[in-house]
Amino acid sequence: MTLIQLERDVICFAGDSGDGIQLLGARFSHHAATLGNDVMTLPDYPAEIRAPAGTISGVSAFQMQFSTTDIYTAGDEFSVLIALNAAALKSKITDLVPGGLILADEEGFSKKNIAQAGYHDNPLNDGSLADHRIIVDNFTRLTVQSLQELNLPSKQVKRSKNFFVLGIVLWIYNRPLAPTVKWLQEQFSDNHQVMEANILALNAGFNYAETTEIFGESFSVEAVPEKSGLYRTISGNEALSLGFICAAGKLQRPLFLGSYPITPASDILHTLSNYQNFGVKTFQAEDEIAAACAALGASYAGALGITSTSGPGLCLKAETLNLAVMTELPLVVINVQRGGPSTGLPTKTEQSDLMFAMYGRNGDSPLPVLAAASPADCFHMALEASRIATTFMTPVILLSDGYLANGSESWLVPDPEEITLEVVKPNPDAEPFYPYQRDPVTRSRPWVTPGTKGKMHRIGGLEKQSVTGEPSHDPDNHQQMTQERAAKIAGISAFIPEQLFTGSPDDHLLILSWGSTHGAVTTAVKQLREQGMAIAHAHLRYLNPFPANLAAIIAEFEHVLVFELNDQQLVKLIQAEFAIQARSVTQVTGLPFKVRDIVKSVIDYSGEINDGR
Repeated sequence: MTLIQLERDVICFAGDSGDGIQLLGARFSHHAATLGNDVMTLPDYPAEIRAPAGTISGVSAFQMQFSTTDIYTAGDEFSVLIALNAAALKSKITDLVPGGLILADEEGFSKKNIAQAGYHDNPLNDGSLADHRIIVDNFTRLTVQSLQELNLPSKQVKRSKNFFVLGIVLWIYNRPLAPTVKWLQEQFSDNHQVMEANILALNAGFNYAETTEIFGESFSVEAVPEKSGLYRTISGNEALSLGFICAAGKLQRPLFLGSYPITPASDILHTLSNYQNFGVKTFQAEDEIAAACAALGASYAGALGITSTSGPGLCLKAETLNLAVMTELPLVVINVQRGGPSTGLPTKTEQSDLMFAMYGRNGDSPLPVLAAASPADCFHMALEASRIATTFMTPVILLSDGYLANGSESWLVPDPEEITLEVVKPNPDAEPFYPYQRDPVTRSRPWVTPGTKGKMHRIGGLEKQSVTGEPSHDPDNHQQMTQERAAKIAGISAFIPEQLFTGSPDDHLLILSWGSTHGAVTTAVKQLREQGMAIAHAHLRYLNPFPANLAAIIAEFEHVLVFELNDQQLVKLIQAEFAIQARSVTQVTGLPFKVRDIVKSVIDYSGEINDGR
């Protein structure tokens, strides 16, 4: 047996939604991260709650890239495809590299499954896959045989097939079994039958690969050199949850989440509900409006109030957001974007809520809008959203999306003692107290807990009298308060980091990206610069207000190209704000950009520039 060293590799697990594909991928990716690889994942869930088994619409997939160097995407193509049925093969074969390995479960290629997938003949033996290496066996039957001594029901035994497959994959990549065995022992400590079945299946799969000799070689992807510290994989939703717990601790305030379950944001509610020992309170409301109102009420009472949702839910929270703008109370709204409009594509990714986040409220009601760049970056942006909301007494919209929420990457677990977040101190006692007396630096009003002696005041959705906070219908006061609220938000640009960019003002083209496009665009720009192309790149995390120096950066470039997963939203904001003729490349397929498509778009646009078009 030959051991081949690889710098990186990409693998895709695919099967029916009942095959445990997401667990299989999550365990292998976590295994790789703890062994020191850099990891990026792309889970792909069926859009239907329970699509018919064996159909294309029912395919669940998990793609991941792991490497000895820093990586930013889950890869464009994969070299290994685990296909547990014909539909999985059909849906993913186009992204398998020529000569790639197909590991197929014969059980999933019955005549019925083949027909449901849209094949006329069995693709495993009709010659259509001649450009690939195919290994076929009945892994379902082998799993049943390996667990026959346990005398478990057949249905329960077949559920362990994913760990049989995981054992094979661990052998292929020269990985130890011990970390996965330890996880199974901890995860199923209260269900010894399931634990024993999965451990037996895992070992059986590993031994199958070891003894059958159908694999002529195994592969090794070493750890990232000089990578030290405690690493784990973390998804965007997990990172947001932990980030807000950390922020509340640093702010010395309780954390309250009001939420209504909605894909792909629900895991934030699920995760935070497990941290009651940190003083976290979670409330599953009857609807999106109640969830937002409860969170705003918690902020009024002195807690760090947050609410999570996806696109349709953000629409319903708009009135509460407007109330938070008027009352000038801190509130963080996490919007995990998905394909829209309406119910749209619940399990697919998109960046199409940007305009709504900017303007989706009645009246002139500006608020800060932030966007996380990667699953791990969600932790940092949760801290930032909390800092801005509480420092400037304003609601904040923090944008994530399905790709970030469900995807995961290697994360260096930070030392909580090294994380700093400024605690907002109550304004010094001044006589008399006025609820809308603004801080001269931040322009924010004081955050007063109800019942504080000597600081009683009226609050609500009616326009406020400047300084006193009394309800006011005076025209000049409404003009003044509208301008004061706008100036407060615009002034935040002085309190956020300056915009960084890769490249030089001498480059002929500036590329802009935001949110989850960071990984693919960063990788593409790196490849193009290594090929000698004079291009620069700036990735935006702060979308309202923009960083103070962004105008100066953009002014250095004659050509600006924007990449985004929507139909020209950021590019319109850039054109309006900076009065430039920026161009855009957009995609609304429900999938993230591929690096190769970005590279082609940049080359094509550069060709237009050089031709004078």
